[in-house]
Amino acid sequence: MMHLNEDNKEIDVVTLMDQLSTEGTLNEAGGPQYLAELSTNVPTTRNVQYYTDIVSKHALKRRLIQTADSIANDGYNDELELDAILSDAERRILELSSSRESDGFKDIRDVLGQVYETAEELDQNSGQTPGIPTGYRDLDQMTAGFNRNDLIILAARPSVGKTAFALNIAQKVATHEDMYTVGIFSLEMGADQLATRMICSSGNVDSNRLRTGTMTEEDWSRFTIAVGKLSRTKIFIDDTPGIRINDLRSKCRRLKQEHGLDMIVIDYLQLIQGSGSRASDNRQQEVSEISRTLKALARELECPVIALSQLSRGVEQRQDKRPMMSDIRESGSIEQDADIVAFLYRDDYYNRGGDEDDDDDGGFEPQTNDENGEIEIIIAKQRNGPTGTVKLHFMKQYNKFTDIDYAHADMM
Repeated sequence: MMHLNEDNKEIDVVTLMDQLSTEGTLNEAGGPQYLAELSTNVPTTRNVQYYTDIVSKHALKRRLIQTADSIANDGYNDELELDAILSDAERRILELSSSRESDGFKDIRDVLGQVYETAEELDQNSGQTPGIPTGYRDLDQMTAGFNRNDLIILAARPSVGKTAFALNIAQKVATHEDMYTVGIFSLEMGADQLATRMICSSGNVDSNRLRTGTMTEEDWSRFTIAVGKLSRTKIFIDDTPGIRINDLRSKCRRLKQEHGLDMIVIDYLQLIQGSGSRASDNRQQEVSEISRTLKALARELECPVIALSQLSRGVEQRQDKRPMMSDIRESGSIEQDADIVAFLYRDDYYNRGGDEDDDDDGGFEPQTNDENGEIEIIIAKQRNGPTGTVKLHFMKQYNKFTDIDYAHADMM
């Protein structure tokens, strides 16, 4: 067989018997009948995928047994927190079931091939948003949409409108032609409050008239249409107050398995509790753990995570009130973990003399048209793109953000 290979000849029963006859060793090798029997017992390459599947299945069973043993040992360890054990067990089982374990090193040639294919696809689809589109033209041009592995921090002072903006993005993503699935964690407001806001922004329903029960006939018509539109979306809301990061992660994994998951919105980051596995850590360390977990979750589930964040009072002490990275409350490693950090800034917020401690974030207090106007979305950090400012129009009575030119056309 070695001689046949060296001569670049095909190796099969016929060529092998001919070669052995030429060398006078056919009988020593067992004769023609023995060689024929050997050929029938040798697996063929036609079934290689089937054989590979058998090996992989047994390997997976062995890993499952090892994982189960390890989980059992953790269960007997009194030093470990129950939440930590449950979260780790769920993660490890899900990794096995979805075969998502890392293969370790990747050959640069394979990676380059993937990059080349992506570049070709982008070139062929020129003009389309590569990531998940936010629905805001200028923002999508600057960010190319939100990448499926990204952690996006959206920060502002209370009442500037960050909750309204995040909900606007969520409903635009959910009503996209691709029918994306969006999971929303609301740690401050109930699901009914969030749904009410989305109805107002989707249907241009005046939130104050809705709150006071003074809607007009036109308001009711818009309200009904908006309810019908939103009922066809795949938006899931969890309004558990003070949720632990481990529970949040587990719920996202289950939602991904049951319904798919294309975007996660969290309102807001500082209200999430840590895992509780390191009770001696201070709050800044806990928030750092939370931000790292959210970034890892975005990569694991391959969907962008938008986490809202409060800003400290430091911004109030400066003449220029536009936020900076250092203004993020309990920042820790937030700015390091985030792929995009965006700040919301409104001039009228600082000129109206309102209550800056109001955590309602643009809720249902009486509205005036004077509070409608431009709002700046300041992209202070973007790991894979430019920084800069995008201006949108904020219609506070509807809790709605629009592109500037759209707002002007709508008012004419």
